[in-house]
Formats: sequence, structure tokens, C-alpha cells
Amino acid sequence: MVHAATAERFSSVFASFDRDADGRISVAELRLCMKAVVGKDVYAQDAEVLVASADVDRYRLLDEQEFLRLVPRPETEEEEERCRGLREAFAMYEVKGKGCITRASLMRMLARLGSEEGIEECCARIRRFALNGDGV
Repeated sequence: MVHAATAERFSSVFASFDRDADGRISVAELRLCMKAVVGKDVYAQDAEVLVASADVDRYRLLDEQEFLRLVPRPETEEEEERCRGLREAFAMYEVKGKGCITRASLMRMLARLGSEEGIEECCARIRRFALNGDGV
């Protein structure tokens, strides 16, 4: 069972993978989003195997609960601490209260860290990871 706080965080991830907003993730949607996350194509066969591994009702689509079965859980205190660190790092870059990183908030934080990246570089970074194409 996934912890309630973890499930809540992954609800937004699920929604971004569910491109047609039908409440289920297809193999095609999974491939598209994995490409955005990994940066390269995922073979259709690999995506099908991944979906099949969590698809309890055998519709070849993942609902949110089935999707959560794919979420790796920290097995050690060290892994849990690393996850906590990633959440804290995200919080440094996000727009307060919005739960997202914008090009302006990214540029502001990078400037605080001594980087002089412009708005175009920040846009490119965000485009690489914005799963739903909304630019944040």
C-alpha cells in the first residue's frame, strides 16, 4: 500500500500522464510521457510489459491505483532521506503555493546560485520536463 502523502503527490503525476483525461493511462500515453522524463523513446513492447505488470483488471490501461503500483517505494532510510531532499530542492524552485516551477522561478533560483542563464535556457530546461506541455 502506498502512503497517503505519496499517493497525493503522484495524483498530479498521474494526471499529467493521462493526456486525454479519461482517468486511465494507455501504453501510448505512457510512452509519450516516459520519453519526456527519460529523454528517449521507450519501446512499445517495454511499455506494454510495464502496463501489464500493474494492470489488475486487464483492460490494458492503468487507472490511478494501478499506476501507483509502479511507483517505487523507498526501502531504506537513506532512500527516504534522498526523496525528502528532492522534495525540499523542488520547494526551493517552485512558485510558492502553486506546486510548479516556472521559467521565472527557475531563473530567479539559478541567479541566486550564481548562474546567469537567460529566459530561453530556462524555457528549454522546463520544456524537457513539463510532461503536459504547459510550460511549467
